[in-house]
Amino acid sequence: MTDLPLLAVACALVGALLFACGSVAQQSAAADVAEDGALLSELIRKPRWWAGLLGDLGGYVFQVIALGLGSVLVVQPLIVATLLFALPLSARFAGTRMTARTWVTAAALAVSLAVFLVVGNPTEGVEDATFGHWLVPLGLVVGLCVAAVAATATPIAAGPRALLLGFASGALYGVAVALTKPVLGLLDQGPATVLTHWPLWALAASGIAGFYLQQRAFHAGPLAASLPAITIAEPLVAAFLGFAVLGERLRVAGPGLVVIVVAVVVMLVTTVALSRAQAQSSPRTSAPDPVAS
Repeated sequence: MTDLPLLAVACALVGALLFACGSVAQQSAAADVAEDGALLSELIRKPRWWAGLLGDLGGYVFQVIALGLGSVLVVQPLIVATLLFALPLSARFAGTRMTARTWVTAAALAVSLAVFLVVGNPTEGVEDATFGHWLVPLGLVVGLCVAAVAATATPIAAGPRALLLGFASGALYGVAVALTKPVLGLLDQGPATVLTHWPLWALAASGIAGFYLQQRAFHAGPLAASLPAITIAEPLVAAFLGFAVLGERLRVAGPGLVVIVVAVVVMLVTTVALSRAQAQSSPRTSAPDPVAS
């Protein structure tokens, strides 16, 4: 019998839908910026970009509520549902249609998510891990992000550039999500305690950096290249930190562990398949990523 927090699941899915709407609107706005344009200064003049920002803010509010009700290992895999919502929306705005095979793939992704949550039945972790516990895992994630962004400075195609920027963005969002748990734990001690402890400022820095890299990723290539990377990297990094730092675990063993491994593999394979299908049906709309300003 599972004690899966259904309200946390519902809030996470609402957050995923809002993130999807925000991503489609922001990518559409970023794709219209000329190759030699100043990305951020151009984006802030576009109503579509602001609408997308509101979608992201709404998604984060529901994500925080979900994290207050459930563990990172419950909430973050559901962020993959952003892809399920965003790709049909993107296809509609691009004037294309998703094939029956793509819908079947999307259904397989949804089922694998459900299996992971129900069979894995993740536990709650701790909220008061010390900075020493965070140091090595955070250093590893930040190092990977720096390497990914540095690779985009070399002459590479638009798709890989968007993917690398998307990975770095998603990884930093994953850091922000994992840090949300200790920040929520500090709220009981009052605003002064929250403001004088490092998790809040690390959360803000990772969130702002992730947002900036997300805009560059949307500008660098199609949504099918950047969004899957963001969508996969965020829950993977958040789950890694939840496991390595916060002590969250999956309550499964024996045959159930095999089922979980299969579900995770299906999640990864179907996400890649969905991104490829969308890339084949979407027109190329954006230019290579310039040096953003």
